[in-house]
Amino acid sequence: MAEDHSQLTRIFAVTGSALQAQDQRMKIIAENIANAGTSPSAPGEKPYQRQIISFKNEFDRALGAYKVKVAGVVKDRSDFAKKFDPTNPSADAKGYIETPNVNPLTETMDMMEAQHAYQANLNVIEASRGMILNTISLLNTQ
Repeated sequence: MAEDHSQLTRIFAVTGSALQAQDQRMKIIAENIANAGTSPSAPGEKPYQRQIISFKNEFDRALGAYKVKVAGVVKDRSDFAKKFDPTNPSADAKGYIETPNVNPLTETMDMMEAQHAYQANLNVIEASRGMILNTISLLNTQ
């Protein structure tokens, strides 16, 4: 039998889990951006491979609500781009190297989306906090 929790407790728990998930998403995106311009340093070495995070809803029986969890982080299997750089030690016989499959514009848009989701969850927490403070204020005036 699930414990009885107030609606506000559920709101804080659910939005808190969403904040943690978006925080992890932003860290993965930041790692992708940081490695977008890197190149292999040795022949036969592969470049950085973009990471993709996925989420899932997980039911918390004690809370009686679904929370957001990270389902996993996987490597993007899209093709690497090729760049002509015959002086690079990892260049092939034709002078080309493979570069990371990271598109900085895509990563920037993903980061903006994650930041908006993070801010939306903060707004829910702030609104809930405001309701609690207003309720306490009303109770104190009676």
